[in-house]
Amino acid sequence: QAQLVESGGGLVQPGGSLRLSCAASGFHFSMYTMTWYRRALGKERELVARITSTGSSTNYADSVKGRFTISRDNAKNTVALQMDNLKPEDTAVYFCNARFTLKDYWGQGTQVTVSS
Repeated sequence: QAQLVESGGGLVQPGGSLRLSCAASGFHFSMYTMTWYRRALGKERELVARITSTGSSTNYADSVKGRFTISRDNAKNTVALQMDNLKPEDTAVYFCNARFTLKDYWGQGTQVTVSS
């Protein structure tokens, strides 16, 4: 069955970097738009970054523009989120999502904590 597994979260100091990765299996990855979402404690889920199936187009939340970069490797069925210049307000659980027409898959999430 379809599966998304995130990795790369952890504790980092403000100004630091982390790279999240999401490994996909069980579906035709290259057909799916991939999105990173996050949910901070007590807040609604927020779209962080999205990349189209071919990787030709990306979009970002205003709060992460210029600091985060989403990329994908369709040969390896992976999508990554490079996060630089991290801020305490980036602290959240980050989720990987795959969507194609009515099909919608989610990972279990990975915790990112930005704190000194």
